[in-house]
Amino acid sequence: MPVRRFCGHRSFVKRSETPKLSHGFCKMNVSKSGYRVFSANSSTACTELAKKITERLGVELGKSVVYQEGNAETRVDVKESVRGQNIFIIQTIPKDVNTAIMELLIMAYALKTSCAKNIIGVIPYFPYSKQCKMRKRGSIVCKLLAAMLAKAGLTHIITMDLHQKEIQGFFNFPVDNLRASPFLIQYIQEEIPDYRNAVIVAKSPSAAKRAQSYAERLRLGLAVLHGAASSTESNMSDGLYSPPPIRSTLGHTGLELPLMMAKEKPPISVVGDVGGRIAIIVDDIIDDAEEFVAAAEILKERGAYKIFIMATHGLLSAEAPRLIEESAIDEVVVTNTVPHEVQKLQCPKIKTVDVSMILAEAIRRIHNGESMAYLFRNIAVDD
Repeated sequence: MPVRRFCGHRSFVKRSETPKLSHGFCKMNVSKSGYRVFSANSSTACTELAKKITERLGVELGKSVVYQEGNAETRVDVKESVRGQNIFIIQTIPKDVNTAIMELLIMAYALKTSCAKNIIGVIPYFPYSKQCKMRKRGSIVCKLLAAMLAKAGLTHIITMDLHQKEIQGFFNFPVDNLRASPFLIQYIQEEIPDYRNAVIVAKSPSAAKRAQSYAERLRLGLAVLHGAASSTESNMSDGLYSPPPIRSTLGHTGLELPLMMAKEKPPISVVGDVGGRIAIIVDDIIDDAEEFVAAAEILKERGAYKIFIMATHGLLSAEAPRLIEESAIDEVVVTNTVPHEVQKLQCPKIKTVDVSMILAEAIRRIHNGESMAYLFRNIAVDD
């Protein structure tokens, strides 16, 4: 029986008893924390990828409810304890991008205030990634979004094929930018019987590095489209119109700066031989599809007998399914980073490659504190 001495209202315990109680309490807190996987969207289309990831991990999807109230405000209710655990929030981006962002921010903040140890966002397609450069008097929205995610409580992000790799520099916490190219290359090798007779095509000079990476891995030729049908994004993002070309009358009136000549794209041309071959156009995003349809028509005129599109993120907005169905494109292959089941019903040419395997492995490695280098093996800086 431990000996206690009482003096007034103060009690004293023998020193030999204190470490035993303290050790037992500390042991509960230093034990390895668990992890939970939540979906930041309750709709069936958006939870499909989350369910595939949790099935591969052998865990259940976290219990939470995300819904819109009568005034269209987003509400998130987490139905289980997350204290001291690593929490992974999977958020696929549907058509309503801004609602998806608010769902992610509100859920992250809810988990932060519930004392989660780490909050890792699994965002396969990072929204606003095209708005990562200054244009005219606009703003770099991608950087703003990065600051908002950090403020909401995220401590790490897993994403896939950022539109520009430099976006990682907008964050003050780790960002793992996974690649979908191994899955798309495997699809080419297994599903295109005569792929040895193919040529990898970049639909614009800005996409040439990605196309070169595919061509070198598949040991195939390379072709580049250049001209009026190429992407017009580069015209706005290279600083041509920032600042606006207005000559000021203030200051040194005698100073005459040379004016930059306006850009004028030449007629479209194909650099490389595509005659009698399969043309495989590769890119990171396929959205409205008009540029891809125009590129397919040019390649068909130059003698390509089959045309495939390979892209990581199949946004396929507006009239994209109809345009693809009526075009010379034979098949469009995208990953399931973005839900597009409705578009597949509208256009049978759209095929899906599952990338839940690499996302699940990234979650497992981060939780266990293992190196991520295995997921980036044989990937160069330019890939």
